[in-house]
Amino acid sequence: MLTHLVTPLLMCIGMGLAYLGAFAHPAPHHMPVAVVGSSRSAQLLAQSINDKAGGDLEVRTVAHRSTAVDQLKHQDIFGAYVPKGDGSGKGRGGAGDGNGQARVSGNAGATGDGRSPGEARSAGDGRSPGDGTAATPELLVATAASDTSASVVQKIFTPLAAQQGAPLKVTDVAPTADDDPTGQGIFFLLVAISIGSYASVAVIGGAGAVLPIRLRAALAVGTSFVVSLIGTAFAGPVFHLVDHGLWGLWGMAWLYSAGILLIGTGLHTFLKRWTTLGVMALFVMLNFTSSGGIFRPEMQNGFFAALHSFWNGAGFVEGVRSHVYFDGYGLSGHLWTLALWLVVGVLMVGVAALAERRRRSAEAEAAANAAAVAAAAVAATVPEPAPKPVRGPVDDGVEEELEEAVGV
Repeated sequence: MLTHLVTPLLMCIGMGLAYLGAFAHPAPHHMPVAVVGSSRSAQLLAQSINDKAGGDLEVRTVAHRSTAVDQLKHQDIFGAYVPKGDGSGKGRGGAGDGNGQARVSGNAGATGDGRSPGEARSAGDGRSPGDGTAATPELLVATAASDTSASVVQKIFTPLAAQQGAPLKVTDVAPTADDDPTGQGIFFLLVAISIGSYASVAVIGGAGAVLPIRLRAALAVGTSFVVSLIGTAFAGPVFHLVDHGLWGLWGMAWLYSAGILLIGTGLHTFLKRWTTLGVMALFVMLNFTSSGGIFRPEMQNGFFAALHSFWNGAGFVEGVRSHVYFDGYGLSGHLWTLALWLVVGVLMVGVAALAERRRRSAEAEAAANAAAVAAAAVAATVPEPAPKPVRGPVDDGVEEELEEAVGV
């Protein structure tokens, strides 16, 4: 019994290391942001923030507000600060603490009009035409890319606006759906689809172990179709996480689920009772934490940020964001990620089929050898019958003589 407790204990250790390692201490790491303006003061402000950030931020300058909006919608940056007036920040690059440092403000969660970052929308922004400056400081964000990143950027730039003597106006250039104000509903949709997929692996691999591998693979593909339909229903008519693009979301959900199910079905041939732990490590511990659904890679350490570039959960989350909120920009790359994981699943099933074929051949050969050995053992233990005497010509002559003697 104690040996069966190894699996849940390993799950506990793995989940703790993964989730706490990824989410316990979120902080920006080279997060790209921008200062809008082409003047010398805007460049000095950007350089000052960059120097004080110590690698947490990568601050650039863009000449026009429209350019900053485009970069936000392409997720090249995650915040753009439009300074008041000439953007000089009253000659200092700091955050109003007396020494010019950009601090994190505790009350940065409120926008200039009292709304939360996810609720701020583009409105009359009071900016002067042409030069990218504003009558009041403005921060451009895209909460659809990441609500947590938008909140962090707001905390960084709120003190700069305070130093200019004006509340910070926050404009969301890529808002999320009304029923998903934080944009994290896509992450929880990922969780639901993932659980439906990897839990089905245990059923197909366990109860269906007696079936040929091709039938198990067909069951995996069919199950992924059902799981993707359930996920699409959650995203659309049930919870309204997205307000358009449901067919595209369904396609990505199917690619994602089919990849997990095929990989898990193939792995069961080799891992047996350890399959559940294996798929949880792949598609929960490493997958959820690197998906970018809660914190983007710019808010995580290097390990999970690197996984984000090619893991299937990140492909699904970023693909749905791109499809629904960013007019498909970068969508092809995320689709390729999901397709490659599906290819890995097909290859895994193929490898499992070869392994099972060799295993069956080895078992058949072993059974034949065992039968031969058993037959030899039986033959060795049963005595052979005594041979009958062979009569030759001499014996026949003697018998004739005896018959003649008897007749006489």
